[in-house]
Amino acid sequence: MTLIVLIERLTRYAGHLAAVLILPLVAALAYEVFSRYVLDAPTLWAFETSYMMMGAIFMLGMANALRIGQHVSVDVITLKLAPRVNAAIRILCYLLFLPLMIWLTWEVFKYFYDAWESGERSGRSAWNPVVWPVYLIWCVGFSLMCLQLLAELMKSVRTLIKGDSEAQHREELV
Repeated sequence: MTLIVLIERLTRYAGHLAAVLILPLVAALAYEVFSRYVLDAPTLWAFETSYMMMGAIFMLGMANALRIGQHVSVDVITLKLAPRVNAAIRILCYLLFLPLMIWLTWEVFKYFYDAWESGERSGRSAWNPVVWPVYLIWCVGFSLMCLQLLAELMKSVRTLIKGDSEAQHREELV
């Protein structure tokens, strides 16, 4: 399925971007610690940079975590079930979860749009940056999650129909 491959490629790239963002996060925090305790001159921007970057890492990585099966799950029962039964359970869960994620994406998009239009600022520090980039990343992250949920739904439907193992497909795409 070409659509699944395209979605998962996009999700993988977002996951790589999230992983790369760890480096500037660590650099900013290390600089803040050095500046605060060695130079006795704390920065105005490190706190806000760190929570914004950590949020971006989380939001850009959550769809990739779903793609590779790294979200928290309790498999005590499902490990003993047939692939088709597991697929049916996942289909039900994805059908319940996808509308919620679409709604969250829409709501975050409204936050982004309002912040863009108003020039909203954080108000959490003296730096006081605009917040629309944060909301944009959240919107992108939730959109990727919706797409990945759709891909997982399609893979589960394929497993339900064909009876092949989901793990087999997951190994091909990692």
